[in-house]
Amino acid sequence: MDMVTGPIVVFGEALVDDFLTEQVVGGAPFNVARNLAAFGSAPLMVTRIGDDPAGVLLRAQFEQFGLAQQGLQFDATEPTGRVLVERGDDGHRFTILPDQAYDRIDSAAALAAAGTPSTVYFGTLAQRHPTSRGALRALLRASDALRYLDLNVRKGQVSERCVFESLHEADIVKVNEEELQDLFSWYTHTRHDTGDMGSSGVRGACAALIRIFSLEALIVTLGPRGSVYFGAGGATLVHADTVKPARMVDTVGAGDAFSALFLLGRERGWPLELTLARANEFAGAVCAIPGAVPAGRAFYAPYIARWLAD
Repeated sequence: MDMVTGPIVVFGEALVDDFLTEQVVGGAPFNVARNLAAFGSAPLMVTRIGDDPAGVLLRAQFEQFGLAQQGLQFDATEPTGRVLVERGDDGHRFTILPDQAYDRIDSAAALAAAGTPSTVYFGTLAQRHPTSRGALRALLRASDALRYLDLNVRKGQVSERCVFESLHEADIVKVNEEELQDLFSWYTHTRHDTGDMGSSGVRGACAALIRIFSLEALIVTLGPRGSVYFGAGGATLVHADTVKPARMVDTVGAGDAFSALFLLGRERGWPLELTLARANEFAGAVCAIPGAVPAGRAFYAPYIARWLAD
């Protein structure tokens, strides 16, 4: 792939995961932006936070990782996004609170900050409210940038209509296996065993999705089995060589890590196969730490030394 110019604009929620004992920064778009910044990219995060302790915590992360703040909006009334997290024997339960600052991203401020991006990353959670949804649409209409959709379907938060419209806006779409089954059900009216991603049924259904939504590519992440890249015109590239961590802690943030490295690879002009392999490896590495993003810069150092030396 050729190197691209212009910043990567990351649009959407920056929030905190609120455990009983601590607050941890998160939100898929913020995780992607922070990972990109740690690797020396200069993404522009377009989001909105409140005037509260969670907002202070997020702003400190912007400063620590050198994230540009011209896309960071402040809300005088709505709180910084929070997700309540309860730990249980069967995993975590998440409660995504309504009426948060990231629901009110202002269109004019977003357009003024974005400039001329090379890529716009977006998901669906920040589109649950018409204000932020309108800001995203304005941003997409104002630019010819590549559009990368990380679907991140959140049950009870996002309608199928929002998914449908988002797919029509996208050039490249990343989903996990569960989300892929949703797309099969909604738009091809079929169901396939994704245990064999090379089967004719899966390939045909993915090709149909690419045609329906005029996509450049559909990427499916498969956890420890790696990822599959379906390109337009029937081109398929399968990667099943994810580097598995010596110790599995949790999978939170693995998809965001994959997206960040995929976008970094496009930005730096890495070949597609190399980009996917590195995205798989970094996603696996994030599974060896608690939470969605590393606590500090030291985690990134060995990857920067291997991957960015040139």
